[in-house]
Amino acid sequence: MFDVTTGTAGAADGERVTFTSGDRPLVGRLYPAAFGDGPAPAVAIIGPMTFVKEQAPLQYARRLAANGFTVLIFDSRYRGESGGEPRCLEDPVAKVQDLRAAVGFLAARPDIDAGRVAVIGVCMGGNSAVHAAADDPLIRAVAAVTPHFRNADADAQWLGGPQAVAARLARGQEARAKYEATGEVEYVPAVDSVSLEVGMPGHLPWTWYQAQADRGIWENRYAVMSDASLLTYESLSAAARLTKPFLLVHGDNCALPEQAKRHFAVVPTSDKLHLRPDTPHLSFYDDPAAIDPTVTSLTDWFARHLGPGAGE
Repeated sequence: MFDVTTGTAGAADGERVTFTSGDRPLVGRLYPAAFGDGPAPAVAIIGPMTFVKEQAPLQYARRLAANGFTVLIFDSRYRGESGGEPRCLEDPVAKVQDLRAAVGFLAARPDIDAGRVAVIGVCMGGNSAVHAAADDPLIRAVAAVTPHFRNADADAQWLGGPQAVAARLARGQEARAKYEATGEVEYVPAVDSVSLEVGMPGHLPWTWYQAQADRGIWENRYAVMSDASLLTYESLSAAARLTKPFLLVHGDNCALPEQAKRHFAVVPTSDKLHLRPDTPHLSFYDDPAAIDPTVTSLTDWFARHLGPGAGE
């Protein structure tokens, strides 16, 4: 059952809504389509690793709503305004469940055409979007924007080799066992300018995320036991099951371009498109020079696949 709570925010900030994913309460913002007759096509957006809705999802939501789609952004469980313990836990399986709950929430609304619902995943949210779209009949089309796709090879590239992945996985499993035995949660920063003992290592992610923390938008904290789930997760098998129309926006300046090409290649549908802008990965988070043309492409893709009669 979906519970809707209407807030008092202005149109620019969307409508505050709540819904559930399993027994976890989730909080989102709904941006109504700026025009159109009758029930609207809708899009649910999920963001990068450790995201909150006020980051990249907000940038896409406002623009797509202005282009005629009702858009839902939300905090996944464990972060932001949404519920779930322990806080700042990164659980990719739970994120797929949360995205599917968001789709179900949209489809149940009388102002939404349940036959015209799509999903977008940004960065690691691309994994969630592909998994959800592969298995959820409510999802009619899917787009992944600069996705950091996941498999063993990708994780080795990301974290510095198989041994580094194995060491992080072991630490995560130990931290989870400690939590299950004692209730104590071990934390490290999500990003750091120097240390690699963080959730998202490297100077580049630190340059973007730390500014978000400094502004009070996002919490720089990461539950170590996240790695027990994160590093046993992959998205290639979901891509191989994906039969929905699929738009991939990912160029050679984005994270792990060869993995993006590999995922795109195994998607069995012929109704797919790979756009390759020459744009740095993090520019897709908040740079209008990257986001504006990307939203134009998303609008064209969804207009084609969520147009009147698309759900019939």
